[in-house]
Amino acid sequence: MGNEKIYNYGKAFARIFSVNKPIIPTLHLLSLPGAPFYDGMSIDDIVQYTMDEVDDLVECGVDGFIVENHGDIPFVKPERFPDETIAAMAVVGREVSKVCKKHKLALGVNCLANAAIPALSIAKAIDADFIRVNQFVNAYVANEGFVEGLAGEILRYRKNIKGEGIAIFADAHVKHGSHAIVADRSIEEQAKDVLFFTGDALICTGQRTGDAPTDEELRTIKCREDVPVLVGSGMTPDNVDRILSVADGGIVASYFKKDGVWYNKVEKDRAMRFMDKVREFREKH
Repeated sequence: MGNEKIYNYGKAFARIFSVNKPIIPTLHLLSLPGAPFYDGMSIDDIVQYTMDEVDDLVECGVDGFIVENHGDIPFVKPERFPDETIAAMAVVGREVSKVCKKHKLALGVNCLANAAIPALSIAKAIDADFIRVNQFVNAYVANEGFVEGLAGEILRYRKNIKGEGIAIFADAHVKHGSHAIVADRSIEEQAKDVLFFTGDALICTGQRTGDAPTDEELRTIKCREDVPVLVGSGMTPDNVDRILSVADGGIVASYFKKDGVWYNKVEKDRAMRFMDKVREFREKH
């Protein structure tokens, strides 16, 4: 019997999100100890910077958070993901988790680049609901080099730490890379590969951070009605209606920042403007 007949793809998503069309901001953590641009800032100050953003975004009505080490550019491959980064992300993530529990918000972890097993270890420590995996199956050539899907190792590690409650949200055609190595497999087939290995939700992105996916790509990745699909880049108030008419929610980061630039701090007015558009869409649908 194939996985598609025995796996309830929407179950984890429905458990994690009670709201229709959830919006999940990514918290781009400042450079952490060991990263090239880490400037010696104390962990307490990094936590405070992050929690200031969290407080503003909670007031705007977001539906969860993803804790991500985006300030650690350039990233390393999964097998070289640093222990000190795991420790720092767990410390920051634990504080975010407290707010999520208080406000009944979802919490996810993404360790760049594609370090799903470290992400699972952090998620287990901070009681997160899901991890984002940029390449769960197949392979591609990224800025970090050749990156292959490690679904078998990821799911075995999750089982070993008794983390089956941590969902897998996986990109179906990840940004910032070349997919020539799987050019003989359509985007729809790549999406179905994620599902065959029991990913819980699919993520559709544009070509790079801040780029929205095309309608064609979004509808292709939404390959089954019962499969949740999140748009992972490029959402703005101008395209909320277009995107949410197909997608089941969105992961938003750059737009919430000052001038829409990822490395700037969250600007509350921009975030409120975006969430107002989402609330309008929900009321109409």
